[in-house]
Amino acid sequence: MKKIIILIGLCLVLGVSFATILINENILKNGKTVLLPLAPVDPRSLMQGDYMALDFAINRTAFSAASAEQSEGLKDGDLVVSLDKNSVAHFKRFTDNSAKSGDEVLLSYRIRDGQPKFATNAYFFQEGTAEQYESARYGEFRVSKSGNMILTKLRDAQFAEQGATPQ
Repeated sequence: MKKIIILIGLCLVLGVSFATILINENILKNGKTVLLPLAPVDPRSLMQGDYMALDFAINRTAFSAASAEQSEGLKDGDLVVSLDKNSVAHFKRFTDNSAKSGDEVLLSYRIRDGQPKFATNAYFFQEGTAEQYESARYGEFRVSKSGNMILTKLRDAQFAEQGATPQ
């Protein structure tokens, strides 16, 4: 009986893992490309090796624009951005169930320690290659229709890809 329970548990874990992989692969393949301008933060962690801590300018734009009542009880949610000709996101509004126009995209955020977070807060790279990322000004994301985001690369002010893909 114990073996059957262990086998069922193992199948559940593998099934959930496989489903998550398929969902993320679909976002990478079919998601809309969105660039979020980076906000400056500390670029190094001695315990974790080389990485770039990420913050996004849209955090400051969207959440400073929120009224005191909105930011008081802030919870995980979505916001709507418009994309310019370079696919750079610009805050429009928090979701209000209104229809989105053709250039608008939904982005999901999480609130952690009272601060909004988009997808990730770090970009890891191979040790000794930090200088390749010093000119990064945008995080490139693939975004699903539901607003789920995956960071795919960093770009500079002229939109050129920086360094290699994340590890």
